[in-house]
Amino acid sequence: MKENSKVSAFILGAFLFLGLSALGYILGNAAIKFKEYERTVTVKGLSEREYEADIVIWPIQFTEASNDLGNLYSSIDVSTSKIKDFLEKNGISSTEISFSSPAITDKSAQQYGSNTKAEFRYTALQTVTVYSKNIKGVLAVMSKLSELGKKGIVFTGGDYQSQTEYIFTRLNKVKPEMIEEATRKAREVAQKFASDSQSTLGKIRKAYQGQFSINPRDKNNPQIKKVRVVSTVEYYLSD
Repeated sequence: MKENSKVSAFILGAFLFLGLSALGYILGNAAIKFKEYERTVTVKGLSEREYEADIVIWPIQFTEASNDLGNLYSSIDVSTSKIKDFLEKNGISSTEISFSSPAITDKSAQQYGSNTKAEFRYTALQTVTVYSKNIKGVLAVMSKLSELGKKGIVFTGGDYQSQTEYIFTRLNKVKPEMIEEATRKAREVAQKFASDSQSTLGKIRKAYQGQFSINPRDKNNPQIKKVRVVSTVEYYLSD
């Protein structure tokens, strides 16, 4: 009986040893493979293109001054009509022209005890806005605005409210191909890295699409937009 027990214990021990050895081998290989999967490279791909803007918003601001409020409003109406006629004569549709309510300032109410009397009691700021998809046509009209200045209209400019805006609205249309280009360029960089390190490029581990940015190409051509996106991609590497 004792001999049988010893034999059984020996056989059981042998099986346990073999089992643990096999388990250790399997776990060892799994650890190696896991480490291989942990080898990654992170790269960035850039897509940058230039497009014409789709919409122009052109605010035309002018001022009028008078000591009589009624005369001031009459002068505003006359100048506004001159601007409207000028725009329509040069190809701007009436549907693309809008007018704001004039902002009237009473100088006598702003003197605050000063003895200096303003030449004109009332001043007015009026804005005529052009909203158009015909950007080239509007740019052509802008270059002729001095014709109205010769007729006595005093234009203002330089502040934020009088700046011309150029809007690009086709972002959703160009997004897919730009993302594809950025991802492709990222893979080219990763492939070069893998080749230089004598590795094999694997599947994507993570990918991040960056924010799209839309900016003027330069200060002299704000109607030309530079659209830019950077994609960040992390790839697995293996030997």
